[in-house]
Amino acid sequence: MTSEPHAQPPTQRPRTAFVLGGGGLLGAAEVGMLRALVEAGVRPDLVIGTSIGAANGALVADDPTMAGVDRLEALWSDADEGPFSGSWLERAQTVTRTAWRTRTALYGHKALQVLVERHLTVTLIEDLQVPFMCCAASIERAAEHWFTSGPIVPAVLASSAVPGLFPAYEIDGEHFIDGGIVNSIPLDRARKAGAERVFVLQVGRVEQPLSPATNPLEVGLVAFEVARRARFTASLARSQGELEVHVLPTGGTAPRYNERASLGYRDTSRIPERIAAARNASTAYLADLGITG
Repeated sequence: MTSEPHAQPPTQRPRTAFVLGGGGLLGAAEVGMLRALVEAGVRPDLVIGTSIGAANGALVADDPTMAGVDRLEALWSDADEGPFSGSWLERAQTVTRTAWRTRTALYGHKALQVLVERHLTVTLIEDLQVPFMCCAASIERAAEHWFTSGPIVPAVLASSAVPGLFPAYEIDGEHFIDGGIVNSIPLDRARKAGAERVFVLQVGRVEQPLSPATNPLEVGLVAFEVARRARFTASLARSQGELEVHVLPTGGTAPRYNERASLGYRDTSRIPERIAAARNASTAYLADLGITG
């Protein structure tokens, strides 16, 4: 009598997290990375975001398919209708009114709120298709705060409240500012959440080597980059041997950290280029490593 062959157990893919960092309009690169991942059949089990990565992350957690990426790219195509839109005169009037009213910021939250709401299909974090969390910095507690449930849009606005550009975002009497202040690329959160494979979607700055400042403008820029990268570098070192980590490439479209262009926050002209370059570079990266879903 012949025995039946033993059935092979199904191959279980590693628990996968997408970690999306901050970086303002440079976050367009993350859209290209997401498209490359979806095209390769890679689906997240967890999405973690900070600042602009919180906005991008909420959209992909809402729909981690090609249709969802299309909707996210449509949001970026609407960037001219966002917080920094309008003619120079309209922007000057907006800045003047907001600065007079808040004493601390140039723009209000409303335009970004409308833009994000337009492209989401649900209102609560717990109703997203993929578990999602985002980071903001609490002023009163001088600590990072993680939004893991509740309304999506207030969490994204709190995580994206860049000091000086937007006022601190108030939730239940507590004031929050941009999550990048405390955790610009929250790889460590993915490790603590039990991820086994992490794709880091960053905006390009970590790809650039740093050197000492050579003029007064660079002093602040270099100091900020050291602070921004230090925690990520430490998290990356801690993850060795525990996580499979992939830092996706942008295709080199980010301005150098010490260029004046790195301070720009209104120039939407290079958004399509950044999306396309990051998609092409990340597609090649994934293909070289044979990474699929």
